[in-house]
Amino acid sequence: MSAIPLPRWGERTYIMGIINVTPDSFSGDGLLTEGQVVERALEQARRFVQAGADILDIGGESTRPGSKPVGVEEEMARVLPVVEVLARQDWGVILSVDTYKAAVAEAALRIGAHWVNDVWALRADEHMAEVVARYGAVVILMHNRSQPENAELRERLGGRYVNIAYANLIEDIKTELLASVDLALAAGVPRERIILDPGIGFGKTVEQNLHLIRHLDAFKALGFPLLLGPSRKSFIGYTLNLPPDQRLEGTLAAAVLGVERGADILRVHDVEAVVRAVRMAEAILRA
Repeated sequence: MSAIPLPRWGERTYIMGIINVTPDSFSGDGLLTEGQVVERALEQARRFVQAGADILDIGGESTRPGSKPVGVEEEMARVLPVVEVLARQDWGVILSVDTYKAAVAEAALRIGAHWVNDVWALRADEHMAEVVARYGAVVILMHNRSQPENAELRERLGGRYVNIAYANLIEDIKTELLASVDLALAAGVPRERIILDPGIGFGKTVEQNLHLIRHLDAFKALGFPLLLGPSRKSFIGYTLNLPPDQRLEGTLAAAVLGVERGADILRVHDVEAVVRAVRMAEAILRA
């Protein structure tokens, strides 16, 4: 794994561009819908970097409500060729692999990935924490209470979660994230290589997602860098009654408010627009 320095947290917001090597992404940008997947992923990554992306997040399994799991071999077949070609580029960006499977993470780290973005925060695969520690990787721990029985699908607006109960939304998420932090630390992952993600859209209702972004600053007290991933998600669609391909303005609103409330990384599809909005927001906040 090639060495890339950790971001200088607090100086600016970092932008993570999403590269979906899937046929069924909720946002309609999955690269497996046509041929020449690796070439198209490389071109998309190049556009993201030119637009200002600092991190590229490569995933091979859709995590939208109602999606079906992908086996390890299939996920590797999707992700590894893309990681391999991106690792050969001299762009100086961070490569993140979006997986909760230790075998996929290890294979990606071995050929050039730097970070692991685990949507189950080390709880889906008991070997993941050890793999992250052994490779000296950064790990993103995302809060997740997604359950298929709570997923509701609508043809135009896509999936959302309903009937998700929390005793206290913010405190429950903090507690569960810290439990995953303990797993990472126990495996030998250094504290400075842990990033937290409150999990917008993962086992939260529309109203809970809105509340979570409003109170994002509550997570800063935990002492870790914070990732926010609102891009094109269903809480925007159900709030504005818009399908995924019309959620840019809603994404920008959530992203800018996220920056104001302490997000260190924004994980997005529309890199160019988000970079412009965020840099303007930062200029105002720091004037």
